[in-house]
Formats: sequence, C-alpha cells, structure tokens
Amino acid sequence: MPHPAPRADSAASAASRLTGDVTELTETDLALVEALQLHPRAPWSRIGAVIGIDATTAARRWRRLTGSGTAWMTAYPTHHASLVGYVDLACEPAAVEPLTRRLRSWGPVFSIERTTGVHQLFLGVAARDLPSLDDFAVRRLGGLDGVRSVRLSVCTAVHREGSGWLVHALSERQRADLRDGEPHGRPRPGTGPYESDRRLLLALGADARRGHAELARECGLSETTVRRRLRRMINGGEIHFRCDLTQRLAGWPVVAAFRIAVPGPGGQAVAKALAGLPETRLCSSVTGADNLLLSVWLRSPGDCVALEERILHRHPGLRISERSITLHTAKRMGRLLDRDGRARAHVPMTAAAEGEADGTTGAPLGMADQG
Repeated sequence: MPHPAPRADSAASAASRLTGDVTELTETDLALVEALQLHPRAPWSRIGAVIGIDATTAARRWRRLTGSGTAWMTAYPTHHASLVGYVDLACEPAAVEPLTRRLRSWGPVFSIERTTGVHQLFLGVAARDLPSLDDFAVRRLGGLDGVRSVRLSVCTAVHREGSGWLVHALSERQRADLRDGEPHGRPRPGTGPYESDRRLLLALGADARRGHAELARECGLSETTVRRRLRRMINGGEIHFRCDLTQRLAGWPVVAAFRIAVPGPGGQAVAKALAGLPETRLCSSVTGADNLLLSVWLRSPGDCVALEERILHRHPGLRISERSITLHTAKRMGRLLDRDGRARAHVPMTAAAEGEADGTTGAPLGMADQG
C-alpha cells in the first residue's frame, strides 16, 4: 500500500509546535512513532540516534504529540487469562449516541466503533470466561435501552492486533539499528501478570513510557521491584506495549472491517497472509460461519474495493460476506478518542465477571492468581 509522501517541517507546523497544537505529522514525527512501536521503552538517546535527532529533541517532540492527544503509549496484559469477544449491536437510531457515551466508561468494553450497516456499534469486550461473556453480552448489553439485537463472536486466535501495525516511516537499516543489541528469540513463557502487578499495569496503561522512578512512586514500590516485575512481564510475553496515533493526521483516515468465511483446511495460512498485509490492524479467527474478522486502515473509502479485489485474487476460495466502514472510533484499547481521533482520557481495561450488577466494573484484565 502506498504511504503518505514525505512532508518537511513547514513554518505552519513550526508555529503549531510553539502553541502545542499539532495540525500535521512530519516525517520525523512518524519515524518517532514507528521507533516507539518497535522499541516502546527504549531510552530517548537510542530513539534519537536512530531517527537522526538528539535525545532532548526526541523527548520534546513526544511530549508535544502526547500533550495534543495525537499519539499515545499504552500497555495491557496478553489475553491468556481472559476471553475476548466481538459484539455487534443493532440500535435504535436515537439511542446510538447515548449508548456510545455510556459504554465509553465501561472497563470490559475496551473498544467502540460506530459503523455502517445493520449493526451501528462494534465493540471489543473482555470477559473472565465464557459464562461471563454470555452474561455480559446478553444481560448487560442486550438489556440496555435502545438495543435491538446483539451478535457475539468469540475470538479463538489473534493473528495480528494493533500493537503489531507499523507506520512504515523507517528504513530497514534504521529498524535493524533499533533492534541491534536487543534479546532475540521468543519470549519465555510466563504465568503472570499477577494480581500484585495490578497497580503497575494500571500506571503503564495510562502511559507506557513512564520511567521506573515515576512508576515506583505511583505504585508505592521500590524502583528495583518495578524493574524486576517489568522485566519479568516483558520476558514472559505477559504484556503488550502499543504506540498509537491519530490516524487522520497519519494519512490513514478510513477504518474498514470485513467478515470473511475461510472454508476447509488451510485457514491458518490464509489468516497469516491477511495478517501480514500492511493495512491490517486486526486479524482474528472467530466463531461462526464467517470465521475470520479483518480490520484495516486505508487512505480512502474507495480503497475498500481495491483491497477486497486484491484479497480475493490471491485467495479465490474466500467469501467476504460483510464489509463496513467505521464512522467514528470512540474508544480504542481503553483510550477515549474525540471526533478528530485524538486521545482525551484513559479507562483501565477490565474483564467482565458473571453476575456483576454494573458493566463499568470487572476483574483485572488478564491477571493470574499469585499462587
């Protein structure tokens, strides 16, 4: 997929930096974002050296991006102790906006998109187990005023999610320089994160670039303990770091989703191929006749047709039964977004538990028992 043409810093963008308002992203900004996507907690000295600026300038640029809500860093546990469901809600027209506002504050609803088609709201939901997911979808969501119907798909495998998507502003040499000296191989399997890590994960969820000393102060832990726990979670593959940005300014203003039926054997190979597309933000195997969910970022609505034709040309056995375009992303992985797609607040992600009276609460996401 073609990427936005390089943009040099202009007088207008220089003036915007002085006011703190970000009206465009320069190539240096995009390179900074990709460097953090690849190495989320790298020191500014290393980030700056790779993209060609000093550490102070790299830190200042990042503060400007985060201060304006243009880019942000978050962290969350991998879903080994939680289930993920994708919920489509068909709503009364007058209820769409009130429902969006209400669901934004619910911890188990980690993502909210307003979409075209029969279902006006598309939700990402986390739950402790299958009974909890059923209870949350049927009783909590289905019982809301204005909801006409609920469709639930259970995620059975994630082939790619947003933490694996790249801006593609760095060269291969820059990516190699960023990876140089980093540990190689698969993460060692872990059993956490534990309940005792909850405060640390909440602090990282709000801002995953926080330093060890700041995390220690906020969590009431020693700096040594913070370093040890964070190292354990990273080495054990227990935590995802994610650097995200306002897609409109980055040149990908359109979110499109496809429900795909992958027949017979070979489904894993197809899922892997679709997950590897540069446009792909989410590729998940799900329950149901349409057993693959694909969400992509595009340059224009017209690119939906071109992408669909490209997919079917490479994989003629597939059937795309539904396609939709997102009109507004109200929440993305716990981050509340405004109409321009800028981050304005953070709601900690939780996992719904069966029998809860209020959907705003939930168990800590992905936590394992200490024992």
